[in-house]
This record gives sequence, structure tokens and C-alpha cells, in this order.
Amino acid sequence: MKFINIGFNNMIARDRIVALISPESAPAKRLVQDAKDTGRAIDCTSGKKTRSVIITDSDHIILSSIQTETITARIAGEAETENEDEE
Repeated sequence: MKFINIGFNNMIARDRIVALISPESAPAKRLVQDAKDTGRAIDCTSGKKTRSVIITDSDHIILSSIQTETITARIAGEAETENEDEE
């Protein structure tokens, strides 16, 4: 199981990520608020501004202060490294 750093030494399992979205849109804000209301939100921002919302296969919503592009690059970098190791 590979883990991705989402900021402030918080890690999540790469295989459990379903979607990675920007928190700016109204639907994303509603999704986050609903998750907070039902106890499914995990805030990993350490008090900083939320810059990405991660949706997991367990229907949890994880808030990160790292840009979506940065997290995507970390995921892609891990996948490329894994493919190189297999060869």
C-alpha cells in the first residue's frame, strides 16, 4: 500500500482516493459541509486555507492545504516510480 503526503506529515493511501477536487465550486462546498455535518470530514489543513478536497472510497472527505496539482503530481510520481521498479 502506497501513501501520499497531503501536507503537515499527513498521509493517505493512494489506492483509496476516488476523486481530487478544488474546494471553490458550490457543489464542492456543499459536499464538504454535508461531510462535516455527518462526521465524515477529516481536516488535515492545520488551520490553513483548504486548497483541495479528497474523496475516498469509504465516502470520507479529506481537506488538505496542498494544491490539487501538487497532490496529482505526487500521485503520478509514485505511479511512475512503481512502474520503473517493475521493469
